[in-house]
Amino acid sequence: MPVEFIADLHLHTCLSPCAELSMTPKGIVEKASSLGINILAVCDHNSAENVAVTRDLARKKGIFAVAGMEICSAEEVHLLSLFDTIEEAFKMQEIVYEHLQPGANDENAFGMQVVVNAGDEVLDFNKRLLIGATSLSVDRIVELIHSLNGIAVASHIDREAFGIIGQLGFISPEIPFDALEISGRTSFDQALLQYEAYRQTPWITSSDAHLLEEIGRRTTRFVMNHATFEELSLALRGIDGRRLYF
Repeated sequence: MPVEFIADLHLHTCLSPCAELSMTPKGIVEKASSLGINILAVCDHNSAENVAVTRDLARKKGIFAVAGMEICSAEEVHLLSLFDTIEEAFKMQEIVYEHLQPGANDENAFGMQVVVNAGDEVLDFNKRLLIGATSLSVDRIVELIHSLNGIAVASHIDREAFGIIGQLGFISPEIPFDALEISGRTSFDQALLQYEAYRQTPWITSSDAHLLEEIGRRTTRFVMNHATFEELSLALRGIDGRRLYF
């Protein structure tokens, strides 16, 4: 029998240079649990190095953590890549790392990029330039995500900065996005007025949290049988009564 699940599919950990250091996997999971969130996705900028520990901690709280990453295209469009397995996310990470801009992260300019364990202990500081764009086009990123059995989402399409419409002027119907994300700044009714032309693709909304108090400020409700990646995929396609709304 279908059940309603609350999902926040766009969260940043302390690995993202623009996120607060308090956004550790442990802190995120504890906050999500206190809010009754059933499904979350860690989508750090151009990296998935804090995904595995988040998934392990979330499982202990009865939360399903999707393996994700927010990739910046060559056109400076942000795209969420969501995967069923850690291995698939790491394969995508390997490709992204090969196409990052050269140079090292400037912690003073952009912030620290911290890899931590389940106890909030620092394991490493990622020195790559994660804040920058990759040399991969939007089309190529979506193609790669799908080749790894992932879900491709255009991030915050209602934002001028790093949103696909703001950067490119429109969303090509030839790009097979699985969903479009509406940010917390736009209500569903407002989105209907502004983006009705893109209703052929499912819409989700997420917090895009960079600090703990932002987690869960926007969520998507999924009606499906179980909290699994396969069910998420089926709900996005509206298969057998599965659906989503916000």
